Amino acid sequence: MTADRPQDPPESRWPAVVAVLAVGGLYAALPSSLVVGPRWLFVVVVGVLLATTLTARALGNYVIDNTSGHLLAGALTLFMVWSLVLLVQALPAHKEAPVTLLRSATALWATNILVFALWYWRLDAGGPHQRDLRAGHPSGSFLFAQMTFRDDDVPPEWKNWSPNFIDYLFLAFNTSTAFSPTDVPVLSRWAKLLTMAQASISLTVVAILAARAVNIL
Repeated sequence: MTADRPQDPPESRWPAVVAVLAVGGLYAALPSSLVVGPRWLFVVVVGVLLATTLTARALGNYVIDNTSGHLLAGALTLFMVWSLVLLVQALPAHKEAPVTLLRSATALWATNILVFALWYWRLDAGGPHQRDLRAGHPSGSFLFAQMTFRDDDVPPEWKNWSPNFIDYLFLAFNTSTAFSPTDVPVLSRWAKLLTMAQASISLTVVAILAARAVNIL
């Protein structure tokens, strides 16, 4: 694949926006004891950062778009990890009913997938804007199967193929489910660290929290 012209059309940002809203819905489903600060804090912080990145992109200010996007992913990660810590602390004290623990663990497991999908999407090959500036996806931190075709072997529907949010969501889902990437090798060191972190959080939620909740039913 060549890099002599931009990808056309640019990647849609709406799947990522829907993912952020889904994280908000999952966070709202957590009991008050697992929420960081007042509930409005999450809405204000995430809402301001999401509005900033969408406005900056609409105005063509990709520096602010990229910076606020990273801050947004960081804020979501902080809220998720903090709620996970509160959930771990609630286990020995039996502060929550078993059904509540199961529901909370499931919400945090799904949140883990969405948050790390946002990180992969935001960081791989410089982020969505940088990927839009080149044709195809000849290089990146993840080796997708479409990148392994030679130019003369690429199917027509995959000409100038580039990953979008769904591809990173699939990667994040596999990492949380199998505790490792399945069909997408991880190449860069930062990506390896992120997948390790995601798998560790998933292992904590599934193997410890959910198992404990089932045992005390």
